[in-house]
Amino acid sequence: MKLPLKKYLKRLGKVLRMNAGIIGYGVYVPRLRIKVSEIERVWQKNASGLAVSEKAVAASDEDSCTMAVEAARRGIEDFSINPKRINAIYIGSESHPYAVNPTASIVGDALGTTNKYFAVDMEFACKAGTAGLQVCYALKKAKMIDVGLAIGTDTAQSKPNDALEFTAASGAAAFFVGDSKDEIIAEIEHTCSFTSDMPDFWRRPRAEFPEHTGRFTGEAYFKHIINAAKLLMEETGYNASDFDYAVFHQPNGKFPLKAAKILEIPLEKVKQGLLTPHIGNTYSASTLIGLASVLDVAKPGQKVLAVSYGSGAGSDAFVLNVTENIKNRRARRAVLEMIKEKEYIDYALYVRHRRKIKSL
Repeated sequence: MKLPLKKYLKRLGKVLRMNAGIIGYGVYVPRLRIKVSEIERVWQKNASGLAVSEKAVAASDEDSCTMAVEAARRGIEDFSINPKRINAIYIGSESHPYAVNPTASIVGDALGTTNKYFAVDMEFACKAGTAGLQVCYALKKAKMIDVGLAIGTDTAQSKPNDALEFTAASGAAAFFVGDSKDEIIAEIEHTCSFTSDMPDFWRRPRAEFPEHTGRFTGEAYFKHIINAAKLLMEETGYNASDFDYAVFHQPNGKFPLKAAKILEIPLEKVKQGLLTPHIGNTYSASTLIGLASVLDVAKPGQKVLAVSYGSGAGSDAFVLNVTENIKNRRARRAVLEMIKEKEYIDYALYVRHRRKIKSL
């Protein structure tokens, strides 16, 4: 690909200045599963159009905080990261256990960090996890931190007999950001966001379950995903063909494939990170878990496009360059291998674990 001199110099300058990126990651997906066919049986509905076969269910003793801790601990262990180095923790979720009491400080204490760290809970529907990744990246670039920890974690809520119930799932992904040349496995070359006031999904104070605008949510998804990806390519000078992998937010199994088709990205570049058909929509963890799956297999020199989406609405887009360190620094268990460990439950146990029976 030939670039105009101005764009070439702009891109070269960004690469030469690059000294921050992902130095480790960890993923946690609950072992409990409910098949979509079981939910279809109960409500006498057909959800085959969603292209999701089953979803992960957090047990009654799990929440977005416990999953965040588990995902972060796996990253710390697999990538030999000293938790004392972590001095920024940003946790994105729309299912924080407390309305007033931070998840970030609980996670920091559980991990054994020092008391000298930024700690913030973030919420922007399903893109809050990637927003945390952007903040950690910026803090690292500003030389304000040693290691930043961004986590996307959710136990997604869904009203019984609502379209969301077929896909709303549970899971967490933790990403560590640093600048050591010996540790970075994927440099963050560039990131940008595309945002507008497009309320396709919301939950009011004291409301237990979210509301949504049905098919309008698809319009909002594609507007922001596509525009964020195009903005990223415009700012970097890249074309869709320059990427070896692409990861998009996954509200179902169809939307990411359609987004790839619109952007003229071959479907084989999307499949490694497309996990919603097997575990459901993990909301703030969705894009990050898909990215972790890509890093499980990516090779040095490969380039990854990642674009999240959060209702309300906005998308964060990233260009990541896989480094030589990936040969010796990988998760001990690949995401695709991890999610094979599962235990199926019926709808009765599902509503019990998700506390949808109010007398309990």
